[in-house]
Amino acid sequence: MSRPMNGTLGRAAALLAALVSAASANTAPPTTAPPNTTPPNAAAPTPPPDDDPPPRLSLPTQADRVAWQNSGFRLGLGVVYGQMIGLRGAPSGRLIGPAIRVGLRLDERWSVLASFQYAAVSERGGLSGLRFAGTIDPTWHVTPSLSLALGFGFGGIVESGTGRMDATPLPSTLDTSYTFPNARTPIASCSGVGVAGLARIDWAYVVGPRMQTGFALEAIGQWTGCVDDTGRVEPDTGVAIVRRQWWPHTGVTLAWSITWR
Repeated sequence: MSRPMNGTLGRAAALLAALVSAASANTAPPTTAPPNTTPPNAAAPTPPPDDDPPPRLSLPTQADRVAWQNSGFRLGLGVVYGQMIGLRGAPSGRLIGPAIRVGLRLDERWSVLASFQYAAVSERGGLSGLRFAGTIDPTWHVTPSLSLALGFGFGGIVESGTGRMDATPLPSTLDTSYTFPNARTPIASCSGVGVAGLARIDWAYVVGPRMQTGFALEAIGQWTGCVDDTGRVEPDTGVAIVRRQWWPHTGVTLAWSITWR
């Protein structure tokens, strides 16, 4: 009887050892994944910078505005639009065309500019042609943005094929040159030069150290000596026979321009 009991005890011991081994395997500490070394808020890698980065625009600085008050050369290009009003019977017309200003800034308060305009002028039954003018404009800078100017110089008109009724005496009736006493009945076509003047108020905005833009309101005046060549000559002297008429004009224009220094 002792041999069967020993066999039973051996099997029991083997079963107990197997149970202990299985329990030890189930209670082994779990393996953990290696910690993530990347911070949660880490930014994505930055690509290398371009050779030509995009331009960055900025508002003009105080230094830019001060630079425009320094003495030096100025060049401005612009466009004008307005009305030329005939007086004492002279014809009227709308103006539109380019303008140029060239000059010197003398100091913080004063500039001397030369202004030139070459504008088309037209109106049904009125002026039909070109108006040109050039003036010298002493300019007072009231503030860095606001300036006032008075100009004096020359102005002229060139017309062709206006369709207006002609004034008498007609060219075919003249044996010598004739000057009309007034412009109540304007001649059919005027080509001539006279004196011109202007008064201007100008507002400017500095864009950068080398450029500014602005608007100008001008009152203009012009006295033009029109000359109409009849195509005939005086029989005794051979001098060309012409008709002359003086046209007074006033008007107002609005201009936009860009200026460089």
